[in-house]
Amino acid sequence: MEITFYGATESVTGSKFLLHTDYGTKILIDCGLFQGETGSAFKNDKLPFDCSTIDYVFLTHAHIDHSGLLPMLVKYGFKGKVYCTSSTLDLLEILLEDSANIQLQDLRYVNRTRAQKGLEPIEPIYDINDVKNLLDKIEIVDIDSTLNINQKIFVNFFPNGHILGSVAIHFTFLKKDKSQVSVLFTGDVGRPKDTIFPPPVLPLGADYVICESTYGNRLHSPQVDLEVVLRGIIEDTCLYKKGKIIIPAFSVDRTQEIIYAIDRMDTHGTLPPIKVYVDSPLSLKATRIMDKHRNEFNKEILDYICRDGAPFEFKNLIYISDVEESKALNNNSEPCVIISASGMADAGRVKHHIKNNLNSDRNLILLVGYATPHSLAWKLRSGVNPLRIFGEYYEVNARVQSLDFFSAHADYLELIEYLKSQDPKLNKSIFLVHGSDGAKESFALKLNAEGFNNVIIPEFSESFEL
Repeated sequence: MEITFYGATESVTGSKFLLHTDYGTKILIDCGLFQGETGSAFKNDKLPFDCSTIDYVFLTHAHIDHSGLLPMLVKYGFKGKVYCTSSTLDLLEILLEDSANIQLQDLRYVNRTRAQKGLEPIEPIYDINDVKNLLDKIEIVDIDSTLNINQKIFVNFFPNGHILGSVAIHFTFLKKDKSQVSVLFTGDVGRPKDTIFPPPVLPLGADYVICESTYGNRLHSPQVDLEVVLRGIIEDTCLYKKGKIIIPAFSVDRTQEIIYAIDRMDTHGTLPPIKVYVDSPLSLKATRIMDKHRNEFNKEILDYICRDGAPFEFKNLIYISDVEESKALNNNSEPCVIISASGMADAGRVKHHIKNNLNSDRNLILLVGYATPHSLAWKLRSGVNPLRIFGEYYEVNARVQSLDFFSAHADYLELIEYLKSQDPKLNKSIFLVHGSDGAKESFALKLNAEGFNNVIIPEFSESFEL
């Protein structure tokens, strides 16, 4: 059998891995968008394989860099089944709908400019109807059982603590000579001490492992008491300086993690009397889905729920969906916290909030997530001043602070611990994906030191016999 790498090779996004079995069955693991890098739009313009020949798709989780081109797959001929967890399906529905709407909004501006130049309009790579067609093809997997496909392919799923519904996927293939070959896709591996999710479940051993390496050359800062850190920041900015705190945050996981920390402050009576706004319709939907799937939470937050009742809801927490209410926040001078998407600040309502609050040193832009180079969040973190936002330049007088201990990805020591479920003597190859060149090369050396002798860093569209 053969594996071909069609994404997450020279970058951390665009996850797509195609397995071609001895029996001719084609299985695609993930089908993600390339994001936040030079040439992303060109790479997303078409899929590098015949969509009609794919039999099955297995999805590790709902993040757009793993799922964002699934509607395009269906648009261009895919007729098979897509397998994912129940909570992943719920997230997919809102994330892919949001992706389709963002494309339409972005192209309105682009096509107005093209029309002025006499150029033909650009069509979105998919629309909401393609999303609906994709959702009709999804089948929910039972994590506690083995999925049996044609008595030749056996699939197991292992929660890996990255986000709600995320899993590692382990395949066992029965070959024509009756021998077996096993392949593990780690997906994005979460941290062992996440505030919301349990530690990753160690997967079965495999002959071949396709492993993420986002933090293959880094160790995370020591984990701290987020409740204490945020309380100090809120007191300093909102009570003493009478300013606003603007937090760009990803709608899934990061927003809920921050809300949960502030909720604990409210429960413990340490939250200053200020309003906390979550200004993102997508974040509101994601929070409701998180609350629906409490069965995936860790013991700590479940114990908290038994005492408090709701981890994402307190007196002064206000969720905003209406556009006019969002705009009104910019004319509201009262000290407050505004949590808004997107996490990299390159799109969404948070971009407007940043623009409208850069002028005063009373205000704070609090960065809590990963930012690709040249994104607005990256420029803020790098001290770029003035900043170009919506085509105009603005002086950065507001303070900028980063909380670097946030991450939904395991660092290299945590990844090595995760891979202790694999026997270096039996493992034939580990393929490293989802990392910068430096991260992958550094992690490869660390795995060599652990006894894994055949660590491979694949290139885009490169194929390997398994």
